[in-house]
Amino acid sequence: MTLPDTAANPAGADRTFQVDLRGLVDLLSHHLYSSPKVYLRELMQNAVDALTARHGLEPAAPAEALGIRLYADGSVVRVEDDGVGLTEADVHTFLATIGRSSKRAERLAEQRGDFIGQFGIGLLSCFLVADEIHVLSRSARTPDAPAVEWRGRGDGSYTVRTLPASARPRPGTTVTLTPRADAGEWTRPAQVHALARHFGSLLRHPVTFDDGTGGSGGPGGPGASVNPEPAPWARTYPTPGARSRALAAYGEEVFGFTPLDTIELDLPAVGLKGIACVLPEAVPAGRRHGHRVHVKGMLLSEQAEEILPEWAFFVRCVVDAESLRPTASRESLYEDDTLAAVRDALAERLRAWIARAAASDPDLLARFLQAHHLAVKSLAVHDDEILRMLLPWLPFETTDGHTTLDEFARTHRTVLVTSSVEEFRQVAAIASAAGLGVVNGGYTYDRELVHRLPEIRPEASVADLDPATLTAHLDPVDRETELAAAAYLALARDALAVFDCDVALRTFQPANAPALLVDSREARHERTRSQLAREQEGGLWGDILGALRQEAPRAQLILNQLNPLVRAAVAIDEPELARTSAEALYGQAAMLSRRPLRPAESSLINRSFLDLLAHALRKDS
Repeated sequence: MTLPDTAANPAGADRTFQVDLRGLVDLLSHHLYSSPKVYLRELMQNAVDALTARHGLEPAAPAEALGIRLYADGSVVRVEDDGVGLTEADVHTFLATIGRSSKRAERLAEQRGDFIGQFGIGLLSCFLVADEIHVLSRSARTPDAPAVEWRGRGDGSYTVRTLPASARPRPGTTVTLTPRADAGEWTRPAQVHALARHFGSLLRHPVTFDDGTGGSGGPGGPGASVNPEPAPWARTYPTPGARSRALAAYGEEVFGFTPLDTIELDLPAVGLKGIACVLPEAVPAGRRHGHRVHVKGMLLSEQAEEILPEWAFFVRCVVDAESLRPTASRESLYEDDTLAAVRDALAERLRAWIARAAASDPDLLARFLQAHHLAVKSLAVHDDEILRMLLPWLPFETTDGHTTLDEFARTHRTVLVTSSVEEFRQVAAIASAAGLGVVNGGYTYDRELVHRLPEIRPEASVADLDPATLTAHLDPVDRETELAAAAYLALARDALAVFDCDVALRTFQPANAPALLVDSREARHERTRSQLAREQEGGLWGDILGALRQEAPRAQLILNQLNPLVRAAVAIDEPELARTSAEALYGQAAMLSRRPLRPAESSLINRSFLDLLAHALRKDS
């Protein structure tokens, strides 16, 4: 932007901004458009808008008679349309004023509601690849309208002149670019043809391409069609099966994978049609795929995440819509009430597909749930219908292995659920041997869903796993054994007091498990908070922690009397060796729990191992 001459504008007078066009083009290239390739999309959009206006002016004109012709031979790129054309006044309105804001412009924007974009700002994108733009246009609104020529240059200068009607015998517009030397990547004939197919394969108006070779050796001779067929969902097929196969083949062509199934999408209220392709394999939790969105046939984005809700990450969509609103860059969708309604409606279509699969295609449902159970769980948490329909069939990790809740509830009248993965891993083998039915509730959504099982199976009972419930199923040892082990247990409790851990002796299966460490995450957090309160006594922080402090539950190391190693350990009469063995049993149980070890526990494991090794070596010598 350049400053106006102060001599021509005395102090206090109103002044007008002067736009530095090179700076504006740099802004467009770095902050509005993702790539220089959008220049061709903008030219094609302008052509489509002109054809739309021409159809409004002449409704009886057959659509196939009005088209778009592209030409690229390496020296020029030309886009010609049979649209409504421009008058000299239109040229000044659209091409000579940047960022115009007036009542007239606002009314014009309202009238252009059926159009994809706006002519002027889109044409500026051509300066990304060319230093000069030549526009030759003739309006269809007046039979004897003259032709109008506009030449714009990258330095901000332009010329406008009227020409005889013979300069352009038919109404429409031709835009010609002379590419810069550094823009060859985007203006070579093969690239122009590829970009035209990329952006315009679903356009409703015929688009042809000519590379200037007469059909030999290039991507297309005169009249080679860019969009030879309508969208696959707009075609007719002899049978429903043939239609399904064609839609699946199109999804594979677009996305590069064979869909598990293809869901046809149709929202007449917003003129949306398309397909959703169900991914054949699981995707990481929370990962959202971009969707391919066309607006009035023109490709808008290949990464439009906002078209579907977050839980629908098991599909990729390609859609064409009439009423969705593009952002200023026309590379994504504007978040408004229409988009929100479309997102909700498409979500309902996906729910309906799941319901149909559950009701009529159990094999498809099984393959779908095997790959995408996490997505369905996230949906079931908030959708009662999906919950009732699919909860019994969703897989969970249990003490009976990976199984469905329906099958698990048939075996276990009371279903216990852990609050974390580590808690489940601590107790799984022992709970299974004791006949308890425990579900791993540590994964996303699982605990909440298991607790809702009685809504589907009223006879089922669900409860959180309480350590007391588990220890109640462990058999006590006889009194004589307890008394014989009393001295060892006392030494063990003293050795493990630093971890707030009690020690008990029980009998349980499997016998090859020497010890079980019962210690919940909540108990560890409470002990940590209590320790901080003790360390901060007397200060404000200590008062706060003290007010929060509860009676900290202790961990419990339960030794298995059925295990030969434990029976040998409780018979040790050397105090130091007894303490070391208790520490080693604690360390081994802590590692088996697979929870993160505290530094003191890691140190204890190393020390107890070395002490036992030293004792063994002394004994051998």
